[in-house]
Order: sequence, then C-alpha cells, then structure tokens
Amino acid sequence: MKNFLSLLIAFLVGAFPLLAQTTTGRSITLDTPMGKLAGTLTLPTAAKPPVVLIIAGSGPTDRNGNNPMMTNNSLKMLAEELAKQGIASLRYDKRGIAESQPAGLKEEDMRFDTFINDAVGWINLLKADNQFSKVVVLGHSEGSLIGMIAANQAKADGFISVAGAGLPADKLIREQMKTQPPQVADMVNPALDSLAQGRLVKNVNPMLGALIRPSVQPYLISWFRYDPQAEIKKLTMPVLIIQGTSDIQVSEEQARLLANARPGAQLLIIDRMNHVLKESEKEMQANIATYSNATLPVVPRLVTATVDFVNRIK
Repeated sequence: MKNFLSLLIAFLVGAFPLLAQTTTGRSITLDTPMGKLAGTLTLPTAAKPPVVLIIAGSGPTDRNGNNPMMTNNSLKMLAEELAKQGIASLRYDKRGIAESQPAGLKEEDMRFDTFINDAVGWINLLKADNQFSKVVVLGHSEGSLIGMIAANQAKADGFISVAGAGLPADKLIREQMKTQPPQVADMVNPALDSLAQGRLVKNVNPMLGALIRPSVQPYLISWFRYDPQAEIKKLTMPVLIIQGTSDIQVSEEQARLLANARPGAQLLIIDRMNHVLKESEKEMQANIATYSNATLPVVPRLVTATVDFVNRIK
C-alpha cells in the first residue's frame, strides 16, 4: 500500500537567454515573478530552424527526463537527435525541480496553472526570438496536458502529445485503483469526488496522506478541473499524438481518446516504445529496467515522426 501511494504521488508533485555554452547546448533562463526557471537550448547548424519546446512529465522529472531515482536521459537524447535533423529544441527544469528548484513554491501554494503559465512563458520567449522559423510544443506524459493548454494560450504553431493521458487526472487515479483491493477504492473515491467538485477534504484517512494530504489538495483541485479531451479539442494548429505499445503507465486507449476528441489530429502508435521513449518488451521487469538505462537510445521512429510533423507545418 505504501509503495503504491508513493508511486501515485509522483503525479503531483519578461525573459532573457544566457549564452553560456554547455555540452548539450546553451543554458537559458526564463524570468518569472516567482523566480528564474532554467533550461537548455539545443541548436542545429541550420539557419533559422524550427524549435520544439519539450515539456517533461510528472513528478520530479528534470529537463533530461530523469529524476532522483532514475537516469535515462530520454528527453536529452530526443533533443540531440532533433538537432541532428535540423530542428532546435528547448527543454527546461520545471518549477521546483533541479536548477529551477529556487523558484519552487510551498506545496499549499502550487497550482496546475502555475506549470501552464511557465510553459506559456517559454513559448513566448521562443516566439519573440527571430532566429526560429516556428514554435512547436511537445508535451510528454503530464506535460502533454500542460503543453496543449499552453500551446493554445500562446498560439504555438503545432502541438505534439507523447504518452499523454486522455482522461482527467481524477479519473486516471480511479482507473489505477481498480488494481487495488476494493477497500482502497472505497476510501479514495469519495475524496476524489469531493476534490473533483472543488471541495477540500476534511479528516483525511492517514493511509491516504501521501495522496490527498491537506497541503496538496488545492493543487489536485486545480489539476482535476482540466479534461484533456476538452482541451485538445480547442487546438486549431496541427496536432500529432504519439503513443507506444509497450507503455506500462499510459495505455493506447488514452491516445485514441485524444485523437477522437480532435478531428484531423495525426495518431501514431509506435511498436515497442515504452513510457520513457525506449524500445522495450511490455513485461514489467524488463520494461522498468530501461527507466534507468542512460545508454539505450530513444526509439528512432519517435524522432523521424517528430521531424516529419514539424517540417510539414507551414
């Protein structure tokens, strides 16, 4: 039970570029009213390339796709492969994570909209830079929902969802609860009902503290109000939805829900790609092993599909 809740909580948890050259690109910062966010701008040799804003997934995931418990460099690899194909990218540490840690907020002050506003700021930074021909947003996992809302608000030129959910977060948690003993769902569902309706939960069962402790409830309320199908339907720019068949965290059905909600979106199911964008069997142990493999490359089809999509956008 404790291990399950620990995994579940991983879901929660004016700008000026700095030109210091690094091994993976240029360091860049975004000034916000609540502190600076840190990122990496990876540039190809081509003049005036398109640029992709890469938004990381849930929990303490940094700009490279890593967290304190695993290193796979998935997002770093994706950025480097895009650069080889003439496409620039910007990936960043989310507020409160890695080099953006100083800009973190107290848990009770954090809202899902905070992450959306941060992504909007990065898009606007890129749109204001005339070295880029167009700006495309790529959101991975939870970053998919953040990215699609930000792309709409900031009027990006295109949007790519990779391993993004098609259901609101509270419904996803309910789906996960189906694998648990019935008494767990009996405790959690009433609390989720309340939060989904915008009401704080009093007298939280200590067993659920990791998931719905009082300090995190305002964030959950702000997160639960967003329906990915409703948000992706608002997008007027080209949309690509990518999902792997070996993803043990997000099912193919989630991608199909997004695609059905957005007529005209391109749906690509990549065989044997898992949640960290690596080739893998679906078997649990082998799949999880790739989460900490920083030498295994990202699936090539992901790169070619992203390149093709970006280059087709007028």
